Amino acid sequence: MSKKIKMKIPFVHYKLESPEILQAVLLIAVGLSALPILKENFGLTDPQAYAAVFVAEALGLLHVLFADPVVPGWIASALPLITVFLSGYATVDVDPTARLEAMIALQILVSLVFLILGITGLAHKIMKIIPGSLKAGILFGVSIAAVAKVFGKGGYVEGAPITIIVSCVVALVVVFSVAYKNASAKSKVLRQIGKYGMLSSLVVAMIVGFATGEVQLPVFTSRIITPFDFAGLFRTASPFSIGFPSLQTFITLIPMALAVYIIAFGDIITAEAVLQEAKEARPDEKLDFNSNRTNVISGVRNLILALFMPYPPMAGPLWAAVTVSVGERYKAGKESMKTMFGGAGSFKLATTICVLIFPIVTLLGPVLHVALACTYIIQAFACSYIAIDQVKGDKIAAGVAGLTGGIIYMLNLNWGLAVGIFCFITMENGVAKMLANRKKSLAEKNTPNE
Repeated sequence: MSKKIKMKIPFVHYKLESPEILQAVLLIAVGLSALPILKENFGLTDPQAYAAVFVAEALGLLHVLFADPVVPGWIASALPLITVFLSGYATVDVDPTARLEAMIALQILVSLVFLILGITGLAHKIMKIIPGSLKAGILFGVSIAAVAKVFGKGGYVEGAPITIIVSCVVALVVVFSVAYKNASAKSKVLRQIGKYGMLSSLVVAMIVGFATGEVQLPVFTSRIITPFDFAGLFRTASPFSIGFPSLQTFITLIPMALAVYIIAFGDIITAEAVLQEAKEARPDEKLDFNSNRTNVISGVRNLILALFMPYPPMAGPLWAAVTVSVGERYKAGKESMKTMFGGAGSFKLATTICVLIFPIVTLLGPVLHVALACTYIIQAFACSYIAIDQVKGDKIAAGVAGLTGGIIYMLNLNWGLAVGIFCFITMENGVAKMLANRKKSLAEKNTPNE
């Protein structure tokens, strides 16, 4: 990391961008969809849950503030794994602190991994050591868990089947469909819709949900500012109030923390690719993306959350869909967006302010479970194709990955990783494979550039 600390302050280093502000007004539904997770798992009241979401959104501003040109979000792909993990602990009516303590331990460990790898700069080197089949297995487990959260027994689809199915289809088509991308090349309207990622699925959710009666119409009140209970949240959820988890809990959750980081690291790689394209299109601005800085900022956000109130969605380094959307406008030229920080900063500033405005929270409240369902399905799809890419052309590794993912979902992460490592060594001849890769890497490093 460079010793010189750079900062980007709104109105000083960048102006606010209205397209990103407008996009944030509806896309904050994704951030607000953490509300049901917080209430179901920790028994938080509405004002306490609102306060938790506000803190999480506000901490996202640290990235642009410290010159990290991305739109941060959750570690969304890990969320299904985390919610399944929490379901293994006593419910809040049986033991009010069981799930809180587990989440506190996990988030502290994840924050330490971010910080250590960011400060030392070892993230890329360590990630190369982890077998592709193990990475793919974790992602497959996440994908299965995500689909089960939506379509499994007691899943979100049971509450609003038509709305959720239609919204998920729209989200998948707009975000991933090749046919849609081909049509977008010929249609300006489709191209604009595609730039906003999940936004179209949320609009559809409101229209279909209200029309079918599956989603209740919002009931507005005269309240303008969202009611927050920061003190109550601290008393209920902070380890300084309820006590820190035991050392045994921390030790037990080390594999889980490493798995969450492996998933988050994929977002860092994505951020590098997106910003590289932006830099090539806009040589007029020097975009300095430093993955070590991104790791450190993400680590700080997760540590603050863990010590104030544990947050299952976690603090991730990238909201991919929005960063891509901002990047597309940025690549169009200075007339469209003067600086990448203007788009990224405007969006995060707007989502934070939107949590303060109770009419917006009230409007989006009825569709939060639909937004969460769409998020799960998008992550399931993305995790699946990323997993396949990790083991491309190696059918034995693919088999190990599938077995690992299934065991992660059916049993737990520790068993899944144990089976994955065993199969890597025995089925893939893993030790020999690692030595061969090491030898190849050293040979490439020592080959002089022509």
